[in-house]
Amino acid sequence: MQFENTLTFAQNLDQLDPLNSYRNQFFLPTFFGKNVRYFTGNSLGLQAKSTVKYIQQELDDWAKYGVEAHFHAKNPWFSYHENLTSKIAKIVGGLEKEVVVTHSLTTNLHLLMVSFYQPKGKRTKIICEAKAFPSDQYALESQVKFHGLDLEENLIEIFPREGEHLIREEDILAKIAEVGEELALIMIGGVNYYSGQLFNIEKITKAAHAVGAIAGWDLAHAAGNVQLKLHEWHVDFAAWCSYKYLNSSPGGVSGMFVHEKHANNSDLPRFAGWWGHDKSTRFLMEKGFQPMEGAEGWQLSNAPVVGMAVHLASLDIFDEVGMEKLAAKRDTLTAYLEFIIDTISEKHKEKCTFEIITPRDKKQRGAQLSMLVHGGGKSIFDKLMSKGVVTDWREPNVIRLAPVPLYNSFEDVYYFGKHLEEAIVKN
Repeated sequence: MQFENTLTFAQNLDQLDPLNSYRNQFFLPTFFGKNVRYFTGNSLGLQAKSTVKYIQQELDDWAKYGVEAHFHAKNPWFSYHENLTSKIAKIVGGLEKEVVVTHSLTTNLHLLMVSFYQPKGKRTKIICEAKAFPSDQYALESQVKFHGLDLEENLIEIFPREGEHLIREEDILAKIAEVGEELALIMIGGVNYYSGQLFNIEKITKAAHAVGAIAGWDLAHAAGNVQLKLHEWHVDFAAWCSYKYLNSSPGGVSGMFVHEKHANNSDLPRFAGWWGHDKSTRFLMEKGFQPMEGAEGWQLSNAPVVGMAVHLASLDIFDEVGMEKLAAKRDTLTAYLEFIIDTISEKHKEKCTFEIITPRDKKQRGAQLSMLVHGGGKSIFDKLMSKGVVTDWREPNVIRLAPVPLYNSFEDVYYFGKHLEEAIVKN
């Protein structure tokens, strides 16, 4: 497609967009006025207008039934998480027994690493990507220390090469092969939060397995953004949050995946809680933990029903649209944003340029573009915000943008470019 940097062109693309009507199913921020252009769905997705109805149902049932809503509510709380299972399984490419929605992201990562990071003998090392999201970094550091191991020796970070912004796939594969029998676990963010780089999950997982290691993934920036096939790729475990591309409230519930090959492995250590216990005998309150089959066996506590209701509101929209259609619009929308940034950067190269550090290949990215600002720095970001263009600033000089296919429009992208150009001129 031959793009044009004009409002008419952008509006024509919106008219041709089969998903354009879904924008009206979300609340767009109003703090600036009527024309906020929201590009931070990679940090917090927007609220679906249907959310209040889903929450109100649970509040009404709480008021009507009290504790008996666990069994008599319209959506009984005892099994509420099961309403989410088939929908989230489609999004991450897992079997229903391989997924569960519960807890929060870092909690789930810790619970999974209790089971899957078991350093023994010389197999003690973890490989992760450099500049992982800080919570992942802290979780990995604490897991290594918990086992009484030296951090410098056992937590191996893969960096971009000097002068580059992205981590080369061949460098990850080479490091896995080099560490070999000393490697216990790889734990990488499927989409890097800073650069927007999408890693080849299937290939890296296969490489980890080839040396006898476990492959785990943080999919916070991947779930609801890129197409995933966790079961087919034989990923051992994964976790993700629901508040970014899955639009399910700040700090919303998390999901976890455990491959079916581990579903009934009683030798796996785990931290247990009663909601992971065999539900047919859960209320007998007896000693002796008997985990449910599959990912459900990693649950700890009662379902946070109100948070899950928010999640269900969003997942019903995803279920209606499907990841294939979302991916198709995502690629065109992100390509248009890429074109706009490149066009403006070239036009104003004497004063300010923008280097897109996210991969240009659509197979190596999702909906996020991270652009390095050369000239102008944070003042460019501040001027965009003053015009109601909501983006994300990361030190030292990166602006992150995520044109989310469910609610961002091509017109949004055009106006981002217009205000970006104004910011350069006035800088």
